[in-house]
Amino acid sequence: MQKNMGIFGLGLIGSAIATRLITKGFTVSGYDPDQARRDQLTTLGGTAQTAERIWDTGCVFSCVFDTDQLETLITDAPQTTATLISVSTCDPDRMAHLSTLAAQKGITLIEAPISGTSKSLAEGDVLLMIAGDKDVATTLAPVFDAISRAHIHVGAHGNGNRAKLAINLVLGLNRAAIAEGMVFAEKLGITPHDFLSLAKASAAHSSAMDSKGVLMADRNFAPLGRIAQSQKDFKLIAQKAGDAGQLLPFTQTYLAMMQDALDHGEGDLDNSAVILPIARSKTDAT
Repeated sequence: MQKNMGIFGLGLIGSAIATRLITKGFTVSGYDPDQARRDQLTTLGGTAQTAERIWDTGCVFSCVFDTDQLETLITDAPQTTATLISVSTCDPDRMAHLSTLAAQKGITLIEAPISGTSKSLAEGDVLLMIAGDKDVATTLAPVFDAISRAHIHVGAHGNGNRAKLAINLVLGLNRAAIAEGMVFAEKLGITPHDFLSLAKASAAHSSAMDSKGVLMADRNFAPLGRIAQSQKDFKLIAQKAGDAGQLLPFTQTYLAMMQDALDHGEGDLDNSAVILPIARSKTDAT
């Protein structure tokens, strides 16, 4: 069983994976250009290493921001015989090419995008959508079991991120619906916490309400998943829908709210802060 793990990128997701693996008895090495994040890994019980040394673990998680950074990671990698598990939300149409590029370096690329927050990941309560070589994925089952409640193989490279984008679309719009309902209820004289209690007891209840509702009610936006990340994902969703000739009207509205949040300097807040641009919206009459 693979027990030595490497991690590229020690932000919210990378540090959550490190926390989970260390808790489960894995030896974890990590790299991030941010010294504070490297120090945090050491505090968790891991070891901060240079980028070159991370590949020596033989099994590496990529927790970088986007597809371009994943490609750079692969391009800059040395010749090796390692497995690279990409958990980032990436462009599904580029994954087959990145797999070929990785293979030229001796790297086996496995997609494993995550459905869940960084908090739920640290608790092992997420879904992994696995794509790529099924035999290799099977050998990684103990690793996937350590960080998730379920992992499902969805086929060839690209399918993991296709599934992730569709799920992210539903989750993002769900968050927006909760936020809009809360703003509406407050305008009618129902406090956010009272509305949340009622909504959780109603047919409108959802897991997004459980994870994000109290953050909206408290206006506590310490990040579990950032607005900037959500905007990046939804731009990719809109792009892929456009390529397929499909209009997604709610997605366009959500993107406009994300842009409003970014324009107000809220990109690093938790994605539950979607309630802020909704609350700022006013009718012409007011």
